[in-house]
Amino acid sequence: MTSRQLFWRVFRQDRFALGALVFIAFLIFVAIFAPLIVKALGLPAPNKIDSTTLDSFGTPTGPSTSHPFGVDPLGRDLFARTLYGARVSLGVAIVSTGIATLIGVVLGLISGFYRGWVDSGISRLTDIVLAFPVLLLSLGLAAACSLGDGCQVSNPLQVAGLVLIGAGAIGAGVALGRGRRDSLGAPGVVAGIGVLVVIMATVFNLTIEPGAPVVIFVIALVSWTYISRIVRGQVLSLREKEFVEASRSLGASNTRIVFSEILPNLIVPVIVYATLILPTNILLEASLSFLGAGVQPPTPSWGAMIAEATGSFDSAWWYMLFPGLALLFTVLAFNLVGDGLSDALNPRQD
Repeated sequence: MTSRQLFWRVFRQDRFALGALVFIAFLIFVAIFAPLIVKALGLPAPNKIDSTTLDSFGTPTGPSTSHPFGVDPLGRDLFARTLYGARVSLGVAIVSTGIATLIGVVLGLISGFYRGWVDSGISRLTDIVLAFPVLLLSLGLAAACSLGDGCQVSNPLQVAGLVLIGAGAIGAGVALGRGRRDSLGAPGVVAGIGVLVVIMATVFNLTIEPGAPVVIFVIALVSWTYISRIVRGQVLSLREKEFVEASRSLGASNTRIVFSEILPNLIVPVIVYATLILPTNILLEASLSFLGAGVQPPTPSWGAMIAEATGSFDSAWWYMLFPGLALLFTVLAFNLVGDGLSDALNPRQD
């Protein structure tokens, strides 16, 4: 049985993780095609203010056939806003986690492989970032970025696609460096997804909402440390292994050792920890939006919607309930998938 068959066999035995993966796939589909779904269902635009949807006292109405999730105090459809909110939460979390993972892997590799003053410098930088509470540091960085345009990116989805293409290229380089042409499938899929994201973002004008680039930048800056620590520890262990010493004794360069011997052995822990960091970043984005430092109104965001609903829970319970449930189930699903991946990629020996 190949490692791929063993992985799928173990993963599909975890019904919760498998169900969560299906839910995430559905959620990503909904997030990407939210405008088309809203239009197909005949719902109003998420930011359209319609006083006719309020009752005679000017208060929002609850769920109905025309508005499945009800409306907010401005008469905006909550179902449409919840769908659009998924674009913000998933887009910000996935892109920021990808960037943080790339930064963490690079710095962790350099720190663990070269050690000495390089390791000390990167470790001290990591300690400084970890010394601050994540939410407090995020708020400070978000405020600093909001003062100017230095953190803006024209189309973050294009950046995400380019990151995936780069990751696929690195994976292909590792496979070719080890003479494993039969292992080019996975890097090819990753690069292919990146190309697809770039094409869709360009042709169909799929973009992350205004204000999201700042949040992506902030979350990536505060979450790379976890990946870096894991990678550094793995590299410190791997660089002393016999196969690395054998490669070094044969005259292999440091670059070849890193790409051919060390990096392939980091793929599993990096995938597992990146998957586990992703739901944390979803919550961090929601927290920043809740506190007013995230994506700014009127752009729909689950955290901002929950913040707006705090003063009207008694009279409009649906206003907080549906975005709150969406956030809860999304974070739970990613955690279940992360646990499932951890078990499947590192099968426990009984």
